[in-house]
Amino acid sequence: MVAVPDSHSLALFAAAALALLLIPGPAVLYIVAQSAEHGRLAGIVSVAGVHLGTLVHVAAATVGLSALIVSSAVAFSVVKYAGAAYLVYLGIRRLLAREPAELLPARDEPLSGLFVQGVVVNVLNPKTALFFLAFLPQFLDPERTVWTQVVVLGLAFVALGFVTDGLYALAAGSLARWLRERGRVLRYASGSVFVGLGVSAALAKRS
Repeated sequence: MVAVPDSHSLALFAAAALALLLIPGPAVLYIVAQSAEHGRLAGIVSVAGVHLGTLVHVAAATVGLSALIVSSAVAFSVVKYAGAAYLVYLGIRRLLAREPAELLPARDEPLSGLFVQGVVVNVLNPKTALFFLAFLPQFLDPERTVWTQVVVLGLAFVALGFVTDGLYALAAGSLARWLRERGRVLRYASGSVFVGLGVSAALAKRS
């Protein structure tokens, strides 16, 4: 019989996860920036990409790769700086865009590109690996099969995250037209968000 968390542990995990997910973090800021700039559909696509990246971390935590990244200074640094460089690159590219007015509605944006960006941003975020290692064990029963419990809790976290981040995307997308009319402000604001996220990722510590 497959070992899954009991209902009490699952309810506690869901409550704790919701409390954490509702506090804006790097992923939320990324999603809000994309949704505000390109519209709600782009925001939802970014949410899907981010949480596919989360599924990669769930799989990694299940097989112990996250523990390897955290325990190895070299592996952690490679992931950390790769993710930081990618975010800074996105931010600088946005800041240097020549025509703020070229921001287009979501239907004209390459949604596949936004989806891939979301995946890369979260896969290369070592804080996500640290989160699962620090958070999930509190809700696991060591006397039962651990990996199945990790999978169930990880999938629950992804589902809750998709809902909460989707709400952020819809809210930000509602302001998209107003913000597009102020293209220069949006360009500098969103570019600064990406650069700030990159700096934050670069400063992440293994502890």
